[in-house]
Amino acid sequence: MSSTFRIGGDLDVHRLGFGAMHLPTEPGPGRENALAVARRAVELGVTLIDTAHLYGGGANEELLAEALHPYPEGLLITTKVGVARTGPGGDWKLDGRPEILRDQVRQALRRLRTERIELLQLHRIDPDTPLADQLGTLRELQTEGLVGRIGLSEVTVEELERARELVDVVSVQNRYNLLDREHEPVLDACAAAGIAFLPWRPVAWGKTGAEDEIAAVAAELGATPTQVSLAWLLDRAPVVLPIPGTARTEHLEENVAAAGLELTSAQRTRLDRLAGAARAATDRGAGV
Repeated sequence: MSSTFRIGGDLDVHRLGFGAMHLPTEPGPGRENALAVARRAVELGVTLIDTAHLYGGGANEELLAEALHPYPEGLLITTKVGVARTGPGGDWKLDGRPEILRDQVRQALRRLRTERIELLQLHRIDPDTPLADQLGTLRELQTEGLVGRIGLSEVTVEELERARELVDVVSVQNRYNLLDREHEPVLDACAAAGIAFLPWRPVAWGKTGAEDEIAAVAAELGATPTQVSLAWLLDRAPVVLPIPGTARTEHLEENVAAAGLELTSAQRTRLDRLAGAARAATDRGAGV
């Protein structure tokens, strides 16, 4: 299976990316380490980095620019808009009003020190704003040359279909991992259409008994359970682009090394069975 994917048919990235959400942005040793982690990701060959306006109100975008600008050729930093401090008392809330989306894109361009965001994702669909207004605004920004491609986050199959009637959707970012496959129908829809699927929270653990089987497969491969989980995602479909996040260099290096891990068909079958077992254990614990 290929180690790269062409988003939108023309934007090549290595399939194992990096989620920057966990990088500390406050001044001090934590920030200095965060800068080093971001730079190390690029040194290791990562070409897809995910951030969002929500992550520190743009502070995460500024951190990545400080660490990586001027950007090396082939590096894609994708950001998300549509969550704003416009709730009661300045609380974060979904806000897809055109003026909010436009303002957040302008801020992202300034913070990322770029003239164009090659992949902009709508962080969530705002139920209080017509979808046509939200995606129409992103389409206008695309026409103006400020946005290259449009993606969505945390959507259903039906929402994806509606959105595709309005714009060319090239990516979807939904929660998905070895033990949490709620959005499997969305992944299947993306695979059928050639749309990039960026699973957030690509590694998740719980006391379900499934972690023992993952650890057993990891021991067979001389790998870690985290690496096995990421390798399973990469093996799931060619459109899957995991974006594991960390603030520690050693975890980053472990994650990136997962791209070279190959599962046998027998191991894949064992892992494929885990989601149902994990769900049944959770249901028993909840008394369902």
